[in-house]
Amino acid sequence: MTNITPTPDGHVADAVKGNWVDNIAPMATRPYLRLSRADRPIGTWLLLLPCWWGLSLAMIYDQTVTWHDAWIAVSCAIGAWLMRGAGCTWNDISDRHYDGQVERTRSRPIPSGQISVPKAVIWMCIQAFIAFSILLTYHINAIFLGIMALLPVAIYPFAKRFTWWPQVFLGLAFNWGALLAWTAHTGFLIAPAIALYMAGIAWTLFYDTIYAHQDTEDDALIGVKSTARLFGTNTTPWLWRFLIATILLMAISTTLTALPQASTLALLLVLAGSCFMGWHMARQLHRLDINDPKICLLLFRENRTTGMIPLVFFCIALLV
Repeated sequence: MTNITPTPDGHVADAVKGNWVDNIAPMATRPYLRLSRADRPIGTWLLLLPCWWGLSLAMIYDQTVTWHDAWIAVSCAIGAWLMRGAGCTWNDISDRHYDGQVERTRSRPIPSGQISVPKAVIWMCIQAFIAFSILLTYHINAIFLGIMALLPVAIYPFAKRFTWWPQVFLGLAFNWGALLAWTAHTGFLIAPAIALYMAGIAWTLFYDTIYAHQDTEDDALIGVKSTARLFGTNTTPWLWRFLIATILLMAISTTLTALPQASTLALLLVLAGSCFMGWHMARQLHRLDINDPKICLLLFRENRTTGMIPLVFFCIALLV
């Protein structure tokens, strides 16, 4: 491992250079915002997009759109930022002894000394409390689902210590919003929402395996497990399996969603969204070099576009 001294301005190694936190946020807030990954918005997008998938498909399913759905969409965005921030804060608290030994993560706020653990705990609780306040505006069944989401969130930071598949636990946590938003709109859970959730988990296995290839050498030295280390040079065939699973499960979800009441054109549109999502994932695989951390990070970030593609088709299907 290469010894890297954190930069004097507190910039985190894998944050986008010139991000708003480093440039314009008040100095006193920067360690907290970095804990929440506000300087790396891709994670918020990856948490938010399944929420919007679930909401849009729920509206297609029952052919009902109300002003409350606008609130669900906006509140999901706020909640995704808050819960991603709370989850990342919890992750950094749990991993503080590991992060200091990994090149990419030793510049994070806790191991670099920008913020203390007690202050991080307080910041995590503030974010979670605000998110819970938003959750209380939803249907009672969605509230119960939101509370249940705390279980995979709590387990994930420790999963890399006891399983080679920690990305599964990340997928369980990051895609919970698909179930939550569907239930916030309809008041109940049925097969299309569950299939959508499973599609999201397969998608997470795809993009987070790529992401984890940045750290395989350091992870091996400190004993952290990941699908990237498990698959090694056999990663690409596994990513193709995750791609196929994502598209098949998405196609099942969208078909079950559209068949009851939506038009034939709407059905074709939601299926097209699934197909074009698969096309974008395949493009990533053709460019992947697991031995190039910069390429891995670039492709990981491209998954915001990957997740936006089906959403655009779902929204168009709502209009026909």
